[in-house]
Amino acid sequence: MAKARVLVVDDEKSMRDLLSITLEKEGYDVLTAAGGEAAIEALRRDATDAVITDLRMPKVDGLQVLRAAKEISPDVAVIVITAVASTETAVEAMKLGAYDYITKPFKLDEVSLIVRNALERKRLRDENLYLRKQLETQHRFENIIGKSGRILEVFDTIRKISDSPSTAMITGESGTGKELVARAIHFNSLRRDKPFVSVNCGAIPEGLMESELFGHVRGAFTGAVANKIGLFSAGEGGTLFLDEITEIPPLLQVKLLRAIQTREIRRVGDTKDMKTDVRLIAASNRNLEDAVRDGILREDLYCRLNVIPIQLPPLRERREDIPLLVAHFLQKFGKDLGKEARGVAPEAMIVLERYHWPGNIRELENVLERAIVLGAGDVLGIESLPETLRRERPVKGMEAVELPEDGLDLEATLDTIERGYLQRALDRTGGVQTKAAELLKMTFRQFRYKLQKHSLVRKGSGGDT
Repeated sequence: MAKARVLVVDDEKSMRDLLSITLEKEGYDVLTAAGGEAAIEALRRDATDAVITDLRMPKVDGLQVLRAAKEISPDVAVIVITAVASTETAVEAMKLGAYDYITKPFKLDEVSLIVRNALERKRLRDENLYLRKQLETQHRFENIIGKSGRILEVFDTIRKISDSPSTAMITGESGTGKELVARAIHFNSLRRDKPFVSVNCGAIPEGLMESELFGHVRGAFTGAVANKIGLFSAGEGGTLFLDEITEIPPLLQVKLLRAIQTREIRRVGDTKDMKTDVRLIAASNRNLEDAVRDGILREDLYCRLNVIPIQLPPLRERREDIPLLVAHFLQKFGKDLGKEARGVAPEAMIVLERYHWPGNIRELENVLERAIVLGAGDVLGIESLPETLRRERPVKGMEAVELPEDGLDLEATLDTIERGYLQRALDRTGGVQTKAAELLKMTFRQFRYKLQKHSLVRKGSGGDT
């Protein structure tokens, strides 16, 4: 793998030498320029991945180097070095496209960290650009398979809203393809050439979520040794997809609401707001009206996000799409795994269509991948399906539910069932809540909320019991 090339620009030889030695030790190919004019010549002559330039230099200053660098190579990462007195100029440099700025005096390990992060960001952008060119046509509904009325309605909605800046809220059970829909909206919009940034809010520790979303400045908290851009800035001009939106804590929901309303964000530890231009798409596998009622999701944030609601049906409610999905995954895995799979035996297809698919499309995809890997021959028989599918069992749909003649209290009945499953999960895992949450396909935060709702958490109990 070729070394990343860094251009160091400073009119002071001692500073050039110091930075060169430091960066060469990090394994970079380092070029130097004794001033702005020489730097611009070097940029025109040699392909460069990153530039570190002093702001104050005679004749041609750092801002002029920055402008020239962005004209010659828009993707080059530029880091500016500034004195404390010229911080405003550094902010101007950020507006012109600089990756970050370093204030004198600085530590060499700080420089190494910022350069490393800048080059990693550039590498990811280059990689994403390549993948975007490869995948762009694949998100024009080819990966959202179906002919059922519910799915055709989703297709129609995507076409209508793609070029709109309005926020969209995608709801549906886990595994129904919420991120695929978000990607389809993005890649069919005018923002298709800009980043698509996806984040699962439930996977970010609560204490780090604000920094991840909005970024932070150096010194904002212990361990903040350098400025960091957040996901809003990473998605500038493109789309930010916030999956499991109800996992954002209430205090941060207020800041997210403000960002949507004002189109401005403020990094942790900063004193100034920054303009932002991203199209927000949120998603959740929960009933959002219940989340609002229970105080988990702010009502005003829900209204801001739910401008364009998209409800994805579970697979058991679109069984006519199963043969199409099976054909799609057979083609996909046959190519990826190098094993030809021409089709599925009729009795195996009956099993696939009959099963209730609690894991939805993701579960179907996993089942077919396993069947192709373990199956013999080019037609998948019933023996290649997991025992859980082959086993005779009633379909978990409306046809399996009997309604008493005198009716029932649906909410109370569902609460009783939910409480029973929570208790069974705790019993099976010996009271270990994290494992019980996994067993019920919940995040730990969702699981704790359910325990509190049903008074299954003892007062004063901590994490796992």
